[in-house]
Amino acid sequence: MNRFSILLVFVAAAGAAARAAETSKPNILHIHTDDHRADGLGALGTPWLQTPRLDELVRRGMVFTHCYTQGSMIGAVCLPSRTMLLTGRSLFRIPGGGGRAAAERPGDPATALPRVLSAAGYETFHAGKGGNEYKVGIEAFDHNLVMDDRGDARANSSQRHADAAIEFLAKRDRQRPFYMYVAPPVPHDPRIAPPQFMTMYDPAKIPLPAAFLPVHPWDNGDMTVRDEKLAPWPRTPEDTKRQLADYYACITCLDHHVGRILDALKKRGRLDNTIIVFTGDNGLSLGEHGLFGKQNLYEFGGMHVPLVMAGPRIPQGKSEALVYLMDLFPTFCDFAGAAVPAGVEGRSLKPIVEGRQDQVRDVLYTAYQNCQRAIRDGRWKLIRYPLVDKTQLFDLQSDPHELHNLADKPEQAGKIAELTALLEREQQRYGDAAPLRVPDPKPAEWTPPKPGEEPKPKAKAKRKQRV
Repeated sequence: MNRFSILLVFVAAAGAAARAAETSKPNILHIHTDDHRADGLGALGTPWLQTPRLDELVRRGMVFTHCYTQGSMIGAVCLPSRTMLLTGRSLFRIPGGGGRAAAERPGDPATALPRVLSAAGYETFHAGKGGNEYKVGIEAFDHNLVMDDRGDARANSSQRHADAAIEFLAKRDRQRPFYMYVAPPVPHDPRIAPPQFMTMYDPAKIPLPAAFLPVHPWDNGDMTVRDEKLAPWPRTPEDTKRQLADYYACITCLDHHVGRILDALKKRGRLDNTIIVFTGDNGLSLGEHGLFGKQNLYEFGGMHVPLVMAGPRIPQGKSEALVYLMDLFPTFCDFAGAAVPAGVEGRSLKPIVEGRQDQVRDVLYTAYQNCQRAIRDGRWKLIRYPLVDKTQLFDLQSDPHELHNLADKPEQAGKIAELTALLEREQQRYGDAAPLRVPDPKPAEWTPPKPGEEPKPKAKAKRKQRV
């Protein structure tokens, strides 16, 4: 065999090795959006919302209808949410303990998700915002593009993130599988998209949410946080519909540019070996119960998010399992053949995807600051407001929009006791010491501030042990 023949054999062998490296493990593309409601796609319950590319993922993949971020100790729910995602840890055990410190670089980069997948042979890529993000986590990516979407760049945020992802696909190391974390800050406000998307939705034709109210019926503990000031009090149908129209426009724009990333994968022959995951970091109220933020525990509110998976060996279907975003950490590790670090509390969803399990937990607990706690199972949900001594009980099976509070019904006393005990159990499991009752709770009544009037400072309730 001459030298030229030997060279050809070597090149062919190298090419075969590269192809084997790419196909032995699946690529992972994670599209992770900002303030995205659980019903925020046409195929997820909002049929007038035009999202054809993401709807196709829903149709060919698996939808987890009950996915949540566990909670937050600050109004910027996205920060602890993204920290839980990239560490696999629960709210009170993440760096920063659910507060702002996660943005100041605490934590071990070796145990962050991108570093764990890199150790398993993956090339890792992030494009997304730099603020309200777990900095140790995003700085652990092989390629970390912090995108500045302020000012005029905001309208083109989805396009710029897609451009960066497509460029990475063109230049990446083809001998390694990839993990891409593409996290555009949409549809978070300010909700601006190019004109062709902003004109697609006529506010007059958009229905109001089923649970729309002009004012929340009592003080939930954070009534005048920034998000709640984005709409007038009392909430009006006209303003609510306009905000919904802008929200939908940003999602449709996002969908268009996600489609460009999917087209790039297909063009390069990588679509069939790529697991595509679509999620949001937290939900958002847009008029439900008189609220406009994510600082609440309603189903159509702050903690309930979309989760869609599609790709190789992922069947088409729906799961009603109670899952957290932090479950994606061990799930990605399972798909990638990566070792799960000690301290990860999320539970892999791969057994559900493969049909070996129906669920990974029997109940799901959420928390917001020291003023709201909730627990739900497959049917019932209890929300507790300790600072004002209020309780809500909903039968989600017959009342998915939480319109009818059953807590005052004498016949439901047993159910309230049962769910309260489960809530206390989950608080202990996750290291949550906040009491469910406080001495001298403040009055629940609340009056919205008048235009131009500064809201009064919140009264601080004294703490004591749970009872």
